[in-house]
Amino acid sequence: MEASKDSKAGRDFHKLMNNYEANNPVVLAYKAVSEAIMAKHVWNPYMKMKHLQRSSEIFETAVQLDAASPEIRFLRFTVEHYVPRYLNMSKNLESDKAAIIAGLERHPKSGLSTDMARDIRTFMLSKDHCTEQEKQRLKRIPI
Repeated sequence: MEASKDSKAGRDFHKLMNNYEANNPVVLAYKAVSEAIMAKHVWNPYMKMKHLQRSSEIFETAVQLDAASPEIRFLRFTVEHYVPRYLNMSKNLESDKAAIIAGLERHPKSGLSTDMARDIRTFMLSKDHCTEQEKQRLKRIPI
């Protein structure tokens, strides 16, 4: 996502998402992502924490509205994965990972497009996101 790498794009994305007031759970998850991206682009440590806490609150709302959505759970997993562990803000990694894998196994009935399902699976198979057993499970999913 360009917004995570480019400060201006990140600020533009945040400004756009900050105006969203409805309760579509997937859109709320992207709003939460925009808060996390802002945490990356601000220099003030207090503001970084404020954006991360706001992101966490919005993700909680999105997950409460649609806990089975693999897209929402993937977005939160991705943010929490990259938040430094010492901040103790990555408490949902295991439950999100389980929901993501279950959602991929339900594909095409998961609500994910085939391209998105493939991208999520590729991400989950990379680096240290999953155990070897989970990776084997992911590899068996016909996407």
